[in-house]
Amino acid sequence: MPHAIRIHAHGGPEVLQWEPVEASVPGRGEVLVRQTAIGLNFIDVYERTGLYPGALPMGLGREGAGVVEEVGPDVRGVAVGDRVAYASGQPGAYAQQRVMAADRLVKIPEGVSDRLAAAAMLKGLTAQFLLRRTHRVRKGDAVVVHAAAGGVGLIAAQWARHLGAFVIGVVGSDAKAAIALEHGCHRALVLGRDDLAARVRELTGGLGAHVVYDSIGQDTFFASLDCLRPLGMMVSYGNASGPVPPVAPLELAKRGSLFLTRPVLFHYIARRADLERAARELFDVIGRGAVRIEIGRTYALQDVARAHRDLEARRTIGSTVLIP
Repeated sequence: MPHAIRIHAHGGPEVLQWEPVEASVPGRGEVLVRQTAIGLNFIDVYERTGLYPGALPMGLGREGAGVVEEVGPDVRGVAVGDRVAYASGQPGAYAQQRVMAADRLVKIPEGVSDRLAAAAMLKGLTAQFLLRRTHRVRKGDAVVVHAAAGGVGLIAAQWARHLGAFVIGVVGSDAKAAIALEHGCHRALVLGRDDLAARVRELTGGLGAHVVYDSIGQDTFFASLDCLRPLGMMVSYGNASGPVPPVAPLELAKRGSLFLTRPVLFHYIARRADLERAARELFDVIGRGAVRIEIGRTYALQDVARAHRDLEARRTIGSTVLIP
């Protein structure tokens, strides 16, 4: 009988349970994937704690890779034996096998391992929509990337530099600053030590950044706003320190008619054509060597509670992969 990680109550890592589940049969338009690698993300923590509540009991995990073992009726584009990867709008990746809608899967290119694909999908597609659609980064843009040594941050910083941007990374330590500088950042600032707004303005000739990509949330929100030039864009896409409290629109006006958005990946890849385009761009920059996917740590899926503790304590660097 296959096994999966599920939770029966919201809480700390101790609520994660390794338990048998019924074998699944793919229905119309679906396939059964035997999973070989699973990506770990902060959204998993948000769902575990109940910040993003779900009906209990529930599985966790939003990205994975594996091999198609069975196809249901009316499936096109994938076949038994294909290596595939996904970033899912529904949790449930923490499992040995999973039934998925075929149109939510992308084939893994030759030369890309399952582990790399699992590490890249959600974080890489997030970087793609942030840089290519939410604010379309252009040559000469000044870009601030928070958590620049994290999974999304390492990808976004490299990709932004590839696009010709001046990239300022924000990290939590000198060790992480060194990693950020090795992965696309022109400059790295340490949160809690550097005055972010003052240093960003200094590094941009007093103008400020065109865009800030902030996955930290509550602790950095106003400092991020203060990094921006007039008409700049604040992209708040995560809550690692907690959700941002209500903000008066006048806060944007008095800083120079700023733009503020709180985007979600799954809205950007809801259409099959958009998913295919985003994945194609992602695998293209990986294939060119413009973006290197760093897998910092690997855990057995049954050890996912330890992985969650390390992620929340910010002991991880780059992407973390779970092996069923």
